[in-house]
Amino acid sequence: MENIFHIENLNLSYGEKHVLKNINIDLYKNKVTAFIGPSGCGKSTLLRCLNRMNDLIPSCNITGTLKYKDNEVKEINPMLLRTEVGMVFQNPNPFPMSIFDNVAYGPRCQGIKNKAVLTKIVVDSLKKAALYDEISDRLKDSALSLSGGQQQRLCIARTIAMSPEVILMDEPTSALDPIATLKIEELIDELKKDYTIIIVTHNMQQATRVSDYTAFFMLGEIVEYDTTEELFKNPKKKKTEDYITGRFG
Repeated sequence: MENIFHIENLNLSYGEKHVLKNINIDLYKNKVTAFIGPSGCGKSTLLRCLNRMNDLIPSCNITGTLKYKDNEVKEINPMLLRTEVGMVFQNPNPFPMSIFDNVAYGPRCQGIKNKAVLTKIVVDSLKKAALYDEISDRLKDSALSLSGGQQQRLCIARTIAMSPEVILMDEPTSALDPIATLKIEELIDELKKDYTIIIVTHNMQQATRVSDYTAFFMLGEIVEYDTTEELFKNPKKKKTEDYITGRFG
């Protein structure tokens, strides 16, 4: 199986605070990998290493190996990396502009000005995000007029419009109701045909529903990493078993 990220002996500190400790993991192409574990255990911090979002924090220091498609992440231009490794955040964050302009924003920044080309990118991206049928007659409306679940799918469409290879999702459904959550989960299942998806989730049922692989984090370390089915049915470590059976966390 082809890996898209290779991580070896990765350590990350914010000043004196050691947040990630000796992380070793391969993340596989066209698979969904879930990061689970209690709050503050390093899941989102590792996710943000994958597209250099932690570079924005002055006190952050990273050592070890982190490769994306065999290239050291620290040597890849951050703007290029974030085009290929897109991110969807916990709370939907549409821009205060029209639905069309939200999705067209990235391609325009890349220099695409042709209206027909932009329209095709917008429509295709909204279709891939399972949103087009709901809002096809409202593309000129403000993105802020959409429901929370629709806004999150719009943010996914905005990411797709940049033609990424990887989509990072940091608890993408934690602010959504159960029906909107189900739509996002169905969407993730559809998207993995074309993209590699890495999702941070507090919801273990969600991890079992959407992911192929699961990594369980505790106190900045990966305790266990396996196929989702194996990790939840036959955990090798007692800490993992205690967490997934609700004994702590």
